[in-house]
Amino acid sequence: MRAPASAHRKRAKGAPSKAHAYRFEFDAMSSVCEIRLDDARGEGEPVLALAAEQAINEVRRIEVAFSRYRADSIVSRINAAAGGPDVVGVDDETASLLNFAAQLHAFSDGLFDITSGVLRRVWDFKAKRVPDEAALQQVLPLIGWSQVEWTGQTIRLPRAGMEVDFGGFGKEYAADRAMAVLHATGQRHGYVNLGGDIRVLGPRADGSAWRFGIQHPRQDEGTIASVELREGALATSGDYERYFEHEGRRYCHILDPHTGWPVTHWASVSITAPACVAAGALSTIGMLKGASALEFLAAQAATGLVVDTSMRSTRIGAEQDRRITPGEQE
Repeated sequence: MRAPASAHRKRAKGAPSKAHAYRFEFDAMSSVCEIRLDDARGEGEPVLALAAEQAINEVRRIEVAFSRYRADSIVSRINAAAGGPDVVGVDDETASLLNFAAQLHAFSDGLFDITSGVLRRVWDFKAKRVPDEAALQQVLPLIGWSQVEWTGQTIRLPRAGMEVDFGGFGKEYAADRAMAVLHATGQRHGYVNLGGDIRVLGPRADGSAWRFGIQHPRQDEGTIASVELREGALATSGDYERYFEHEGRRYCHILDPHTGWPVTHWASVSITAPACVAAGALSTIGMLKGASALEFLAAQAATGLVVDTSMRSTRIGAEQDRRITPGEQE
């Protein structure tokens, strides 16, 4: 049995003595990804490899379907029609994601906005250049989900130059879908990790929790804490993923759609939730909320860890979430 396409498989270290564990590593969505499965039923590596292949294929399907880099994707078709008279019809899956985007926009007081991707036109993190205010003012009128004409079946972007971008929840959605595919194949012990967006399929074969490291925002290889999960999801948003420094200030890729400027209050927000899309949305909104994030996250009964730019960490929810402790991933 071959490994999944573009994936590498290997026996996982630290596997329980009564069940082999396997990692299936692959690249997707500009991230290093892995699927880990415990062979609790002794099905053998070929069976687990086939299950992983199906899950990886689902991740790749989502990447192709919603990529803004592909001219034939639904996202590109919507964006290409911006400013024109015609509406664009969408399929049920795309409709569900657009409805989710609308809900997040309302839920976050407009901070989570899938039309804010146009800010990349003025923020070039490779060039490490701070845009002037005039350049920002030119693109800000193109931002605003409230401008979008969305009926539940058709969509129209009224201004030429407007865009939608599913990057704010694409990996998280793919992680949830990959988990669902694995579950449908009969797998019950493992997890999906798409560049740090994690969805847990179920506990280890011996019933114990998986332990995941939360990256230290200022140490590339370090962890600031760890979290144990038997189910659910973990997602982190941080100012260290894409950034540059200029005149002693850090400019990160998480941009406030109201002002066009990067967030500055938190270094990272990590959230655990039943689904990865929920964890990812709350972590991103937490970053965007700034000083009011703790109040906002408490109102949502969120659990996780926030780290400010002085590297002070605060556990939140569920009695400060006792699953989170100093340490590293197993």
